[in-house]
Parts: sequence; structure tokens; C-alpha cells
Amino acid sequence: MKAAVCFEKDVLTVDDIQFSPPQAREVLVRMSACGVCHTDLSVLNGTVKMKLPCVLGHEGAGIVEEVGEEVTHVKKGDKVVLSWVAQCGECYYCRIQRPNLCELGEKINATNRMPDGSTRLRKDEKELNVFSALGALAEYAVVPARAAVRLPPDAPLDKAALIGCAVTTGVGAVFNTAQMPPGATVAVFGAGGVGLNIIQGAVIAGAERIIAVDVHPRKLEFAKTFGATDVVDANGKDVTAAIRELTRGRGVDYAYEAVGRKETIEQAYLSTRKAGTCVVVGVGSVKEQISLNVFVLPLFEKRLLGSWFGTADVHKDMPRLLDLYTQGKLKLDELVTTTYSLNQLDAAFADMKSGVNARGVILF
Repeated sequence: MKAAVCFEKDVLTVDDIQFSPPQAREVLVRMSACGVCHTDLSVLNGTVKMKLPCVLGHEGAGIVEEVGEEVTHVKKGDKVVLSWVAQCGECYYCRIQRPNLCELGEKINATNRMPDGSTRLRKDEKELNVFSALGALAEYAVVPARAAVRLPPDAPLDKAALIGCAVTTGVGAVFNTAQMPPGATVAVFGAGGVGLNIIQGAVIAGAERIIAVDVHPRKLEFAKTFGATDVVDANGKDVTAAIRELTRGRGVDYAYEAVGRKETIEQAYLSTRKAGTCVVVGVGSVKEQISLNVFVLPLFEKRLLGSWFGTADVHKDMPRLLDLYTQGKLKLDELVTTTYSLNQLDAAFADMKSGVNARGVILF
């Protein structure tokens, strides 16, 4: 099969590779669509450290071709969306209803291999690592069974693929992590794929005012499409002052950071009112630290939260998100700005870097 393989830093190749059949508790999926996510770029450029060579792609949907032993929740012919956090349902975090922090999923994402440390993909005789044990930028994917979430037979896979990462991460940060009530004022730092879904999550939750912050004018236009009531161009502007001016000097009730940079996290925290909530969604560099004034931490009673994969229980939340799309409440069609073939992967990544797409999607 053909797959997108990062053999070395900054080198992405569509190559012919081989795959083995699924073993026990694994599923073979014929991929239909995969979103082009900034995290794949972060692996490619070395911001996210990953052992190479590695097959990229983690935001995908397809049709089950084969199941291994002990797989009961999906069968051949089922439509599925893939979760880059496989949720075992048995570990401590799954038992306390925080399956997004699943110990199995953590192990898989630390190694980019199957739970037993093996891989089903190879190039000739060389083993390949696989992003989140999914490798969704490929014609086929052999994945942990718990990473395959069953969808209804009529699910549009080219749209459902985005639920695999950006939609669940963004909307989940609002619904699950922050549990934001109606009537809130909101600031969203970063209007990329995840930020746009935070915005539309805030719309669905009934936010009164949604302020989008970005440096790209096109992304700010996208933000308006998805429900932002105000936009702030962060180029050369005091963003915190601009947000406070829009909120009677107080700051917002909820600030969401979807960039993963020290500066924007600190801006988001400073833009949050007293007793407000700042949610960090963007994944930054392991080398960076943020700076907070220790005096104001107790004085202002702000909450600073991390949000990992939208605090999602994927086997419940992903079908729920598809229902919201069916009801016309969740914008998935508008997210897909451009579609590409796998052979157009370089163009898809270039468009992502230049910010011209809300989301680019590879179709197989």
C-alpha cells in the first residue's frame, strides 16, 4: 500500500510499504479520509519528538476490512473513525471516567507502536513506527481495536474523519474540560483547525461573546464563519488590552489557547477575568516554560487547566458529535476547505503551513 512516511526530519515521502494482518484486539481499516493536522507537521519538523521512520496521520476514518481475535464492537464493513488515544476501559483513568488519559493510550503514544511494542508496518525488511499506532495517512491502517469507534452506516467519512482529532479536541475542551455554561464570554487564541472547533463548541454551548485571536487575516475570516462575534488581529497589538476593552475591562470568563506557545498561553491567562478559567489546548515545545506572577495566583482565583484530547470518552463523544452535525448544529462541511489525493500531500502540507485552509483532507 501507499503511505506517508517521515524517514528523516523535514522529509515526507509517499512510498510503497507492506503491512501485516491484524492480530488479537486489532482491526484492519481501509482508509477513506484523513485530515491534515498541524501535529503531523510538528513531527515532520521535529517539534514533537518521535522515533523515525514513522508513518504519519492520526485524524482518519474508513471501513473495517478485517478484525483480529477478541474484537466484538466492530465487524467487517463497519464505518469507523479512529481515535489517536486508544481507550482501554480498564485502567485507573478509564475507571475514574478520564479515558482520554488512558494508560494504554499513553503507552501507545509514547512508543508509536502496538501495546506489545511491535509494529505491523515495514518498508522492505525495515520496521516502521506508526503515529499513535494509527498511521492514517495511508491506504490501510492496522490499529488497536479500542482506537476504532463505530459510526452509523450513513456517516459521511470525509467529514467524520475530522472528529478523530480537531473536532473532538476543540469542542471537547468546551463541553468536557471547561464544562462552560451558557452566557459566557470567551476568547480563543488560535483560529486553526482546533481553534475553530473551540469557537463552534462555544456557540453550541450558548456563549454570549466569542473573541477570536490570530495573526492570519484568513483565519480570522474563518473564525467569523464558525461563530466568532469579534476578532483581534494579534500582529503588533496588545491582545490582552484589546480583549479587556471588549469585556468592560474585566477580561473573559473563559480563555482557550489553541496554539501551544509560551506567549499566547500567558496572554490567554492575563485575558481571563478574576475567578475565570483559562484552558490550554495547544501542544507546545517540551523546552518552553510559562511565567506566572505568584502573588496574583491566589488573589485572582483563576483556574488554569490543561485539556488533552478534549477530555473525551471517544466511544460516547464521537457519535454524539456526529449527531450534532446531522442536526445542523456542528459545522463539518465548512471545515473541509480543500481535498487532496495522497500524491498531493506536499501541496496539502504547504497549504496548511500558509494558513489557507480551515482543514485540508486527504481522500483515498
